[in-house]
Amino acid sequence: MRKRYYIAYGSNLNIPQMRMRCPGARIIGTSVIEDYQLLFKGSKTGSYLTIEPKEGATVPVAVWEVTEQDELSLDRYEGYPNFYYKTEMTLDIKGIRTGKIRRRQAFVYIMHEERELGIPSWFYVNTCLDGYRAFGFEEQYLFDAIEVSRRDSHED
Repeated sequence: MRKRYYIAYGSNLNIPQMRMRCPGARIIGTSVIEDYQLLFKGSKTGSYLTIEPKEGATVPVAVWEVTEQDELSLDRYEGYPNFYYKTEMTLDIKGIRTGKIRRRQAFVYIMHEERELGIPSWFYVNTCLDGYRAFGFEEQYLFDAIEVSRRDSHED
């Protein structure tokens, strides 16, 4: 059975939610994506996290090992390929149990860049915050993304 590594930076940091969606997934470790920023973008149904290049910015992430079935489930959840597309990144991942750093290739979902900035629901933000707390990430990353979306979006 083929397994791959998946980079989570939004609601899929929420461990209970990931366990339901992807029962075969297991947490490998954490990392940081350099020169990318978090943004809330979306559609008429809501705004969700994505990442886009920005020099000097960073995004904390968790890395999951997923089965083929888990990846298909993630594809559906992320609206792949219409809402989000997939790309590969190579990251230095700090092991959850060992603390060892290993360089690995993993896939990540990124929202199509032409989508507009928008304000997320508090339910979605709280789902992401639960994940941030579980992994010990600084919550300010999420609050900064909300602030950018508020300031630069076309919503009232």
